[in-house]
Amino acid sequence: MSRNVLFICTQNRLRSPTAEQIFADWPGVETQSAGLGNDANTPVSPELLAWSDVIFVMEKAHRDKLSRKFRAHLGGKRVICLDIPDEYEYMDPALVQLLRQKVTRFLPAG
Repeated sequence: MSRNVLFICTQNRLRSPTAEQIFADWPGVETQSAGLGNDANTPVSPELLAWSDVIFVMEKAHRDKLSRKFRAHLGGKRVICLDIPDEYEYMDPALVQLLRQKVTRFLPAG
């Protein structure tokens, strides 16, 4: 059975799409990404939250905003803060390395 993993940042343009991409081929994992900003490419929605088994946010501010806006949809969901600042480009090798270091331990063993 696969685990549905949702990655969230602000605009859904750099960090969360990078995470979605690099873990897309991880065994036993389905990935999606979304953003909490008003003009995010894919905005966070109750449907996406319902779909997800585990949610990764890039910054504490994302976790706070997610809790405020979607408290009713987070019942029992694990929300993990990665503490990755908004200073990377899409698929930046340093970002990829950081994501692999921080996310892998929460995923099913490959």
